[in-house]
Amino acid sequence: MIGIRIVCLRSLCCASLFALALPAVAQEAGSAGQEQDTAAARTLDAVTVTGTRIKRTEVAAALPIRVVQKEEIEAQGITSAEQLLQFLNVASNSADSLAANSGIAPPDTRGNNGVSGANLRGQGSDATLVLLNGRRVATHGLAGQVVDLNSIPFAAIDRVEVLRDGASAVYGTDAIGGVINFITRTEFKGLSATAGADVTQDGGGDIYRASVLGGFGDLDSDRWNVWGALSFKENRILRGIDRDFANSFQPERGLSPDTRGTPFANVFNQTGGLIVGSLVDPDDGGLRSAVNLLDLPGGPGCEAGGDLMGAYDDGIWSSPGSKYACAWDYGRARVIQQPVESTQVIGRATFKIADQHQAYLEFMGSRVTSKRQFEAQQLSSSTSVGPAFLDPTTWYPLNDRTQATYDMVYDGLAAYFGEDNLAYGNPIAYRWRCIACGPREIETTTKATRLLLGFEGAIGSWDYGAGVSRAVSRAESVLGNGYYYTPQLKEILGSGLLNPFLLPGQEQSAEAMAALQAASARGAQLYGGESTSTIFDASFSGGLGFALPGGEVQAAVGVDLRREEYEFTGPEEAALGNAWVFGAPGDSQNYLPKVSRDVRAAFVELYLPIVDSLELTLAGRHDRYDGFGGTTNPKYSFKYQPVDWLAFRGAYSTGFKVPSFAQLFRAQAETQYTNLDLADPALCPGGIYNPQVAGCDVQIQPDILIGGNPALEPEESKQKSFGIVIAPTENFNFAIDWWEIERLNTIRSGFDLDDMRADYDRYAANFLRNANGSIVQIDQRFINTGGSLTRGIELDANLTGELWGGDFHLNLNGSYLDTSRKKDFSSDPYGDNRVGKYEPYLNLPLKWKHTLSFGWSKGAFTHTLTQVYRDGYEDYLPPGLRNGTYVPPDYDADVDAYVTYNYSVGWDVSDALKATFGIRNLLDTDPPFTLRYLDHGDGAAWESRVADPRGRSFTLQLEFNYW
Repeated sequence: MIGIRIVCLRSLCCASLFALALPAVAQEAGSAGQEQDTAAARTLDAVTVTGTRIKRTEVAAALPIRVVQKEEIEAQGITSAEQLLQFLNVASNSADSLAANSGIAPPDTRGNNGVSGANLRGQGSDATLVLLNGRRVATHGLAGQVVDLNSIPFAAIDRVEVLRDGASAVYGTDAIGGVINFITRTEFKGLSATAGADVTQDGGGDIYRASVLGGFGDLDSDRWNVWGALSFKENRILRGIDRDFANSFQPERGLSPDTRGTPFANVFNQTGGLIVGSLVDPDDGGLRSAVNLLDLPGGPGCEAGGDLMGAYDDGIWSSPGSKYACAWDYGRARVIQQPVESTQVIGRATFKIADQHQAYLEFMGSRVTSKRQFEAQQLSSSTSVGPAFLDPTTWYPLNDRTQATYDMVYDGLAAYFGEDNLAYGNPIAYRWRCIACGPREIETTTKATRLLLGFEGAIGSWDYGAGVSRAVSRAESVLGNGYYYTPQLKEILGSGLLNPFLLPGQEQSAEAMAALQAASARGAQLYGGESTSTIFDASFSGGLGFALPGGEVQAAVGVDLRREEYEFTGPEEAALGNAWVFGAPGDSQNYLPKVSRDVRAAFVELYLPIVDSLELTLAGRHDRYDGFGGTTNPKYSFKYQPVDWLAFRGAYSTGFKVPSFAQLFRAQAETQYTNLDLADPALCPGGIYNPQVAGCDVQIQPDILIGGNPALEPEESKQKSFGIVIAPTENFNFAIDWWEIERLNTIRSGFDLDDMRADYDRYAANFLRNANGSIVQIDQRFINTGGSLTRGIELDANLTGELWGGDFHLNLNGSYLDTSRKKDFSSDPYGDNRVGKYEPYLNLPLKWKHTLSFGWSKGAFTHTLTQVYRDGYEDYLPPGLRNGTYVPPDYDADVDAYVTYNYSVGWDVSDALKATFGIRNLLDTDPPFTLRYLDHGDGAAWESRVADPRGRSFTLQLEFNYW
């Protein structure tokens, strides 16, 4: 079994120090409501700790570990691994939750199709290692490098251990931000059933779950034990329209929707369309290029177009040509919590094959179905065909079917602007929200399994553990409603069958709806993937037979052999992009046939008790990957305890993260640069072709090289930490840890060509030349370069005692982020500190976060009140505010802190029944207002990376136990 087995029998101060390293141990004792709390603290049960391979009977405070016991999880009303990560302060504020429903994802990502990730210390979900019972599970079939927390069997969880430190020297790749180890029961006899509900006050977003756990056989008397658990969980849909705070129309504060795709269409100025040149506004002489008839002077106003329509704010978005345009609140129309259903099963059979030897078989399986939903399609006219545009053949025509509507639009424009810049008979270019098309849906089904055969025991004074496992995650995404095959859709639009100028109460014709139904792409596969890991591991730990002044020297050695496989496929038609299904977020450029790599690793760890007060732990691991060789990573940690009530701890280690399969093996492609504006930037500063300028007068059209890069190397990291643990009395303890993570040689996708030629000296290596020195290729593949630097402080304090005839426990756990800097090139200095400032994607670096919990127990009742605090930050700036052309009257540059309170009460009704009732977000606090808009996220006026959109909710859980 991986870990340290700790038994502390020394003194109460020793137990207090242990509680600091593992604060949930004290919390568990406080929540149990037993009169023997103090005695229990003196004699702690054996605990397996993540982060080391050596077993010893000493207090292991050298590493900052947070252990969350099952009782604490239940007391907080937490029902899933995702909710647990949102509760932990060491977890970053990133788009890893089911509320992250962005339709505009960063490059090389496939969005959040039902995946919930673990992201520690802002290093990313792919740099945080997730374990189940100390061993790896398969990464998500679509995400490739991220473990889906929804596949973790939460019903059988005994505790969760969070190692807040790098651990590549112990576990290998991905353990840069830390390690989360979900630990289930090892033995169970009896029958337990649990049912729970988490229902919101305002409706929507309810959560239901049920599970049953049963086992029989006694290892001591029968020499075997078998148990299994089955659980079901449903997260119901929550829509923006269900929450008042999700309101994009707050222009006085600086927020207004940046979309002109409205249910009653905006008319656009496009070459060949109805409008010939920009329209001159008779009011002020300004030029107008986007106009909505409803918003013209004397019109009924944009609100007449529907509940979610309003005026487009041209000041905020610095777009004076849209003075008379309308906007639509598609953030409010969007789903802000994905509906997800998950079924999980886990079982374990353990056999005592001898007094000191056990064999066990463990199976885990899950099926997770998510339904992402977005607002209805925006259909935009353009002279170019891009992801959100349709060509002129789709513009609204003049024919017998459209005559009345066409004349209405023409007459409305002519009445205000005059006829000089209008060409009657030309088709109308427009931007329209096709409400009749219905909301867009993507359904993803993920099936994950893991089968493990393991052995553990002792040979003499040495412990051993070995196992072989196979883990598989298969995922497939298919299109639901709201997507249409492009050829049929273009035909429908170009015929005028669909009318983009309807008011509320008016409906599309039956013929138009039938045509949409026939063109529907519902059921078409978007993509599918499979991730597989086959692992053999073995470790041995024990004393070396000689001692230092502080005790016997101990060691652990072991091997880890792993085969990783991955494939990602989809329909061939996806390569056509918009020519196949309009707006479908396919990913054909990342298709991969099944690829694999073998990993061979060996590790060694030494525990050196130098003297009674000082211990050192040295660890090292060498991993060798097929394709790019090996990497060796050491770790050095110490604990110095000069007196019983004071300890110092620290660690230094290096880490690594291997390139993903897509980054390595994605198909390479060469496409010729077809524009006529490129010159050799080594000869022509800026690289802009100009026949009138010497050096810039030679036009070049090299090939652009994109795709995977087999020459990639692993990302590297350096981790440092130093902490102090203080336990001056039996009732109070305190720990504070400083940490730093520097990542180097980070993997980035291709650079922007405009940046490359504008700053040639930095990108010279990406311009590939032939023997004559001419540029023949521009390399925009994945490369290793740049880095990041992150620093922070984490603290944990506990106070226990007696109050009102019962026992109380007060805990403060906080995280302070001091530094978050990045650089594009390894030779560059780090950029500005981004802590406390808005970031559009990935992690939002909040300066301070904490949870403050007060628990009080007496008799059969346990009460817990928790404050969850998330710091404020500098807000996003829309273009008008950024360039200083417009400042709204109620503008505030800062986002407020988000503070919520949770309360729960547990009642041990009898030996067979336990009930827990709770109120999450006790004061029904809305998410703080932010200018963040949908193009950068998942809603408008609130931030999914910080806040829970569900509002106040009521939880009830009943646990029945039968023996």
